[in-house]
Formats: sequence, structure tokens, C-alpha cells
Amino acid sequence: MINLPNAGKEAKIRYLDGDYQIVTSGSYVTCAVTGRVIALEDLKYWSVARQEPYADAAASYQAELKATNA
Repeated sequence: MINLPNAGKEAKIRYLDGDYQIVTSGSYVTCAVTGRVIALEDLKYWSVARQEPYADAAASYQAELKATNA
């Protein structure tokens, strides 16, 4: 087994348009809607405006609905 120094640690991310920047290294982020752990290699959905990650398109849509109805 390979010992990865950031395995099991949550990353801090700056979400950009079409990309993201790792501020604090880690192996995952947590979905802002569902609370699910998202491995960085699986991260595909986020909000630049709200600076939060989402596990899938449905969670992203749910966050958008909540933000526009608030």
C-alpha cells in the first residue's frame, strides 16, 4: 500500500470558471447539499458564485433553486 500524505484529508478549493485551484491539499471535498464525500478526481460540479462543491448535477440544481428562491 502506498502512503499518501493527504489521503483522508479534506481539501480547501477555490472554484473558478471551468477549473479549480487547490488552496489546501487534500484528497476530497464535501458536497454542500448532500454532505457526500467527493474525491477530487471525481469533482465535476461546483458553484463559482457560492464557492461550494456538489456531488452531482441534481445537487447542483437543488442548490441553484434554493439560491434563487432565497
